[in-house]
Amino acid sequence: MSTTRRFPGYTLWVLLSLCLAMQPVQARYLPGFTELIKEAAPAVVNISTTQKVKSGMPELPEGFDMPNLPEGSPFGELFKYFFEHEEGEPSLRDAQSLGSGFVISADGYVLTNYHVVKDADEIIVRLNDRRELRGEIVGTDKRSDVALLKIDASDLPVAKIGKSSALQVGEWVLAIGSPFGFDYSATAGIVSAMGRSLPRENYVPFIQTDVAINPGNSGGPLFNQAGEVVGMNSQIYSRTGGYMGLSFAIPIEVAMDVADQLKTSGHVSRGWLGVLIQDITLDLAESFGMKQPRGALVAKVLEDSPAEEAGFRVGDVITAFNGKKINDSASLPPIVGSTKVGVFVPVDIIRNRKQTVIKVKLGELPEEATVARVKKPAVEKTNRLGVTVLDLTDKQKRELELANGVVVERLVDGAASEAGVRKGDIILSINNEAVTDSEQFQELVEDLPEDRSVAVLVQRGSNPTFLAIKVPDVD
Repeated sequence: MSTTRRFPGYTLWVLLSLCLAMQPVQARYLPGFTELIKEAAPAVVNISTTQKVKSGMPELPEGFDMPNLPEGSPFGELFKYFFEHEEGEPSLRDAQSLGSGFVISADGYVLTNYHVVKDADEIIVRLNDRRELRGEIVGTDKRSDVALLKIDASDLPVAKIGKSSALQVGEWVLAIGSPFGFDYSATAGIVSAMGRSLPRENYVPFIQTDVAINPGNSGGPLFNQAGEVVGMNSQIYSRTGGYMGLSFAIPIEVAMDVADQLKTSGHVSRGWLGVLIQDITLDLAESFGMKQPRGALVAKVLEDSPAEEAGFRVGDVITAFNGKKINDSASLPPIVGSTKVGVFVPVDIIRNRKQTVIKVKLGELPEEATVARVKKPAVEKTNRLGVTVLDLTDKQKRELELANGVVVERLVDGAASEAGVRKGDIILSINNEAVTDSEQFQELVEDLPEDRSVAVLVQRGSNPTFLAIKVPDVD
């Protein structure tokens, strides 16, 4: 006969273990950043700048002169201080600003934002050990908002450089900087999105996070959980001037590439294709025979550009560049800009509903040019889309550098206005046919297929763009 030995509390312990195992796992996945901050903070720096700015001096009201006060009167010096100054020689005052940065080499190279040190007369870099050293600008790049500084120091703690390309949406990240002058403040959040394109920042595929970033954080590092720098905090989206949950960081690969070029050559060279592009809507995709919207639609090929030399045409849809997929127009400029100048690269395009490949030799990105606006034209023609157009004069063609097109003089309710055509737009092509004059434009409109979207290329100011017009049925 056998006996079973019972342990006190054994049954209760088993039940508690089962209950704990069934609980949703939450807290165990929340990261801790204490060790990361201890290791990473020494490479983070505070940057303060001083610059001379003009100070507007108050003037006496009209009809009033400087009072004739007795010699030695205390009010005399007061009036002189506030009102007596040489005409045409405004006084200067010191304006100060704060930012952040991080050390990328032990011999004193520091990365920060261009806008942190822009127009600075003096730059002071304060290290983690409280030393303050004068910073010298090695080079700046306005397009990427990156600046490279040098301080006279050695054996400095260096930030570990990681890869932003390995980041995933939802991953935890940490920022260290000096918001509002509060040195070495740490804030954490997650990656909200990758490859964001911001207005006036076409060559940087920003990392979007919800990390709290405020004035003074600019130029500071964004760390992954391994303590590696994956980005440089640069901008916030705000309606108040403070943090609202949308922060943007420059990918570290972009920042380090700029730093290397500034260090070796003093300037940044970027690849240049020479096209103006736009996104493809569902209606435009239909007009180009595409099953779904994707790629970058070429709205203009610039004269004497690599794209013109390679044979690109208006209406081409770029779907891949140098083997990298182009999902939308925002993803193309950073890829082109980071490609080496002077080499041939393959570009996948859709032209006339067929896939083809063009090889193009990239040039170096030049300064942006502007195009003149439209002046008053002459003879008008009407059409069934509800738009009145006029021929361009020879003078307008010269000013706008256009060989063809008609200008929209008036709109009534109809397909054109519903598609977004505006008065003053220049219609360059319709349904992939170049528009030469108002007579030919009228013929093209009359031949358009009914109840189907067609692509219309218009130039608004200096910006060409495609619109999709739904052609109405003929009564």
